[in-house]
Amino acid sequence: MALAIETNGLTRRFGSLLAVDGLDLRVEAGTFYGFLGPNGAGKSTTIKMLTGLLAPTAGAMHILGEPISDRRKALEVKRRVGVVPEDLALFDNLTAREYLTFVGRMYGLPLPTVRERCEELLAIMDLDHEDKKLTLEYSHGMKKKLTLAAALIPNPDLLFLDEPFEGVDAVSSRVLRDTLKRCVQRGATVFLTSHVLEIVERLCTAVGIIANGKLVHQSTMDDIRRSGSSLEDRFLEAVGSDQVERQKLSWLEG
Repeated sequence: MALAIETNGLTRRFGSLLAVDGLDLRVEAGTFYGFLGPNGAGKSTTIKMLTGLLAPTAGAMHILGEPISDRRKALEVKRRVGVVPEDLALFDNLTAREYLTFVGRMYGLPLPTVRERCEELLAIMDLDHEDKKLTLEYSHGMKKKLTLAAALIPNPDLLFLDEPFEGVDAVSSRVLRDTLKRCVQRGATVFLTSHVLEIVERLCTAVGIIANGKLVHQSTMDDIRRSGSSLEDRFLEAVGSDQVERQKLSWLEG
C-alpha cells in the first residue's frame, strides 16, 4: 500500500536540545494514525516538520509520495494537506465565515465552492449562529472547531491534527469524531496527536509512540488488541512505566 507519510532519520535540534532523534515513520494511506507520547516527547515538533513549518536538522521525509525537500513539489503537496496546529493561529478581527473564505481562497478553490463548503462546515461545527462575532471573542473550544473547519475546507488527502479535542465539549467532540471517521472512509489519512488514549483507542487503526524524540513503538491497533494489552498498557511499557511508580505523594501513603 502507498505511504502517506514516510520519514528516514528525521531529526531536529534546538541548540543542545535534541527534540526529534532519527525518526523513521511509516504511515499507510487511508490510515487513522495516532501519534502518542508524553509531554515534551517531540510530537508537535514532528508535525511542524511534516507540514513544512519547521526545517529538519537532518533526515528526509516524503508526504503523499513527494519529497518535501523539493520546494515546487512541497507546494503542490500542501494544497492536499489540512492542519490543526498546536497553537491556534487565527485572524482575530475576522468572523468565522470571513476566515474560512480566506483559507479556501488561499488553497485556490473557486469562490462558489468555498461558499458552499463554508456554510456546511459552519453548520456542522455549530458556528453558523455566531455570524457577527469576531474570532477574537471565541472561546478556546470554538477556536478549535473553526481551525478544524479550516483544515477540512480543501477536502484534504492528509490531515494533521495536534490535540484537536482539547477544550471541546462532548457534543462537539462526537461530531468531530464522526466527521474524521468519514474522512478516513473516503480514503483520507488522519495523523492525530492526543493525550486522551480512550479517543485514540476508539478512532485509530495504527499508532506510533515517541519518547525523548525517538520512536519507541509502532503497530496497528489490531495487533495490540490481539496481544491482550490495552493501548494504555502498551503506552506505559513503551515510555517507561517506572515513572508511574515514582509519582506518588508521601502523605497519601500509609
